[in-house]
Formats: sequence, structure tokens, C-alpha cells
Amino acid sequence: MKASRLERLVNLIRLLQDPSGRSLAALVLECQVTRRTIFRDLDMLRQAGVPVIFDEEIRAYRMDRSLYLPPTNFTADEALAMIVLCEALGSGTQIPFYGSARSAAMKLLSLLPERLQLIVAERKRVIHIADTPGNPLHGLEETYTALEQATTGHKAVRIEYESLAEESTFSTKLFPYRMLYSRRSWYVIGRSSLHREVRTFHVGRIRQLVPLDESFEVPRRFSLRRYLRNAWHMIPEPGLDREVCVRFHPLVAQNVAEVFWHKTQRTRFLSDGSLEYRVTVSGLREISWWILGYGDKAEVIEPSELREMIAQHVANMVHKYQLGTSGTAEIPGTSETSGVPAPLSPAMKKHSRTRKQSRRKD
Repeated sequence: MKASRLERLVNLIRLLQDPSGRSLAALVLECQVTRRTIFRDLDMLRQAGVPVIFDEEIRAYRMDRSLYLPPTNFTADEALAMIVLCEALGSGTQIPFYGSARSAAMKLLSLLPERLQLIVAERKRVIHIADTPGNPLHGLEETYTALEQATTGHKAVRIEYESLAEESTFSTKLFPYRMLYSRRSWYVIGRSSLHREVRTFHVGRIRQLVPLDESFEVPRRFSLRRYLRNAWHMIPEPGLDREVCVRFHPLVAQNVAEVFWHKTQRTRFLSDGSLEYRVTVSGLREISWWILGYGDKAEVIEPSELREMIAQHVANMVHKYQLGTSGTAEIPGTSETSGVPAPLSPAMKKHSRTRKQSRRKD
């Protein structure tokens, strides 16, 4: 379930616990969604066993007053997990705009029985979740909130977007379908009127956002899974999926094998301790950067197009380091877009011949 919808359901439960209840109009106003969305959320709560009723006397929705969620029902393990995770999420360095998670953790801790508080506090003292690199998206709180409201309320927005791929800033009407936090930052995925297709936009590159009073419906067949296909990360490329095979040196083989990198991966250890890693991806650019991160401890076996892509990167790096100066502009004719690889040094040529001979023996 999306975090935004989960937050809305929790807020809805809080509103319905008020003995005076809430009218449909009040719920629409306080949750800032459509009537249709409120009905859908109420049905979901009922299906989950939450006793939501419509009180005919007060003409309002409310919850059975006998319902309560006593924090004393938490075990030490459950309370610890909730508090540690909420504190990590609300640290400001994990997922931006989830600072309220930390205050929620503190409230939960304060409501626990004293005995359980002491147990959780002691265990929390020795457990630490290290911060991972993230994009804090400073100053974009209003943009994020407007996008979340537009996405849940099915409202279009007009954005001014700085595109790195297109090397320009453009304006487009966006129909936001989903919001996605992935690998350090927030993204919004939706149909762009300018491109006439579904696109992915980095929230941090939205320079201006104007909410529009224009409703839309997300296509029934749309899903994040279908849109992302088998992208290595989150940018699927046009065309058929490609089968990739990479051989990892024994020094890093175990490190690669013990991580679930992609839903289609298959691994096989070879007799020399190296690892054969196979995966099916929708595009090669994203996975090329991952492979380059392993340096000379990874070799692309197939497809040839990916081998050439990696070789081009390596050739460009060799040229830059052979210049002996940092920050030097790329040598003309050696850029990725030129398609002309930089000349290899004698040592690299010899290494290349040795690799080819080794593959023939295999």
C-alpha cells in the first residue's frame, strides 16, 4: 500500500473515533480527497474489520466506541520495531517529508507501560540503523504536498521541469498517477501532455508547480509494475527486454550473490570461484553503471552491445587519467554520443587479447 494512502487511512480512523462523528462533506474537506475516494477508503476499513458505521441520528460516519488499540498489547519486539523504524524514517536523512514519523515513535513510547518502556529503551540504546545517502529535497515541502494531494485527488498539475536528459527546462501538464520513493529520492510518475506518454519526473527538478482544477482517471490497466517492466532501477527503455550475463571475479562473487539486486536475477558459481550473474532488463544504460562500480572485477559476457558500452566508458576513463590532470574536459571524439572509442594503451590491448583467448578456451 502506498505510504500516502496509509497515512490517509490512519487519519480517517482518528477522525472517525470522535464520538460526534464526521459527515461525508467534512471527511472530504479534512482528508482533501474526492467523495469517491472517501467511499473507497471506508470500504477498505470495513473489509479490514474496522467497525465503521453511519449514524442515522447524527447523519455522520463514526466508529464503534468499543474499538480501541491499546498500546499495552504491543510486545517488546513489536514496540521496538515500530519505534526504531519510525525514528529512522523521521530522521530527515532517510525519506524526506516523513519527519512526523519520529514524533509518532515518541508518542508510542510514552503510551507504553513503564516496564515495557524500560525494556524498549534499553534495547533501542544498542540498536542503530545507519543513515543511507539521500536527497533531502530542501525547500520542496510544498511541491511534494501538492503532488501528493493531486495524486490522491486525481487532479492535474502544470509543472516547469529541468530535464537533465533533454538538457532543457520545459513546461507540461502532468496527470500524476503514482509517487515513488526509490534509491535516495522521490519521483512522480504520470502522463505528460507535452510528451503524450507516461513519464518519470524527479521531484527535486520541478522548478514550479501550479495545481489545476482538472480531474482525470488513472487508466485501469496502469500499474507501477507494468510501467517499470524489468528496468534495472526505474527507467525502462523502449524495445524488447535484454538478457544480460556478467561474470564476477571470486573476490566479489559472494558479495554479489548474497544481495537480491533484481527480480529476474539468476546466479551460478563456477568451478574457479567466480560468479555467473544473469538478469533480464528493460534497457542497458542503468545496469551499465552498476557493473562499472565493480571495476575490473566484473566482465560483461553478453550482450555485445553492453560490452561495447562498458568498453567505451573504460576507454574514456583511460584517456582522462593518462592526461595526468583532474577536471580536464573530455577528449573530442571519445564521448559516449560520438560512438568512436578512444584508442587503447598497449597494456589494455594486451589485456584484451588475453581475455579473448581465455573466452575461446571456455
